[in-house]
Amino acid sequence: MSTPQPTIRVVIPARYASMRLPAKPLVDLAGLPMIVRVFQRVQLGLPGEDILVATDDERIVQVLARHDIPHVLTAADHQSGTDRAAEVARLSGWSDDDIILNVQGDEPLVPCELLRAFADFCQQQTALQMGTIVVPVTEYQHIHDPNVVKVVLNQQQDALLFSRAPIPHCRDISPEQWPLEAFARHIGIYAYRNRVLQRLATTPPCALELREKLEQLRALWLGIPIRVMAWHESPPHGVDTPADVQRVIRILQQQKDTP
Repeated sequence: MSTPQPTIRVVIPARYASMRLPAKPLVDLAGLPMIVRVFQRVQLGLPGEDILVATDDERIVQVLARHDIPHVLTAADHQSGTDRAAEVARLSGWSDDDIILNVQGDEPLVPCELLRAFADFCQQQTALQMGTIVVPVTEYQHIHDPNVVKVVLNQQQDALLFSRAPIPHCRDISPEQWPLEAFARHIGIYAYRNRVLQRLATTPPCALELREKLEQLRALWLGIPIRVMAWHESPPHGVDTPADVQRVIRILQQQKDTP
């Protein structure tokens, strides 16, 4: 008898405060608030799944309610989207074996095919505890860019280490000759078995995580394997700045005008 596939749940964290872009989830993107755009995008990619927005602010709740978007009002003091997703899972009474996808609330252009592929990938990994995505590094400057997180894998395609530093270090050749194919770029979409998500949320940050400012390092520090799905190209960059807002608006308008 085949083992039934685990249930997929999707949480989209949406925090009101943002240093670089105040009230970011409510920023207008060609006629709709960003969080509405993100929800619609995720729903298009994963139409059969249970999708919730997790927010910390009544102003976002009001917008979600007007658009009939399922949501949960969570505590305001969470330090990460992972913590917010864990509270949603607890409040919703989800099973320990459920797989929870954490899709960031500032990714209005996340490819639908990427979301579908990742959900399928996670369901096929019977022993999955945690999962994420990598894409090729396509530009040399990204190797040395601390805003581009690099990851190295083992032969089972589990993550060995994430870092903002250029890893691996190619010792015997000069840095300007390092081959792009030696590097993989991390994409911040995660999947967690619910029991693992709850463990992460109740464990204090580790020293390596605090130094790199990468919360996924907490899982590796705890010995939790992170299974990695390789994708063929980087998704469009999310929204962090006013310039990003204008870029996304142009793309949305172009998509609308395309027959």
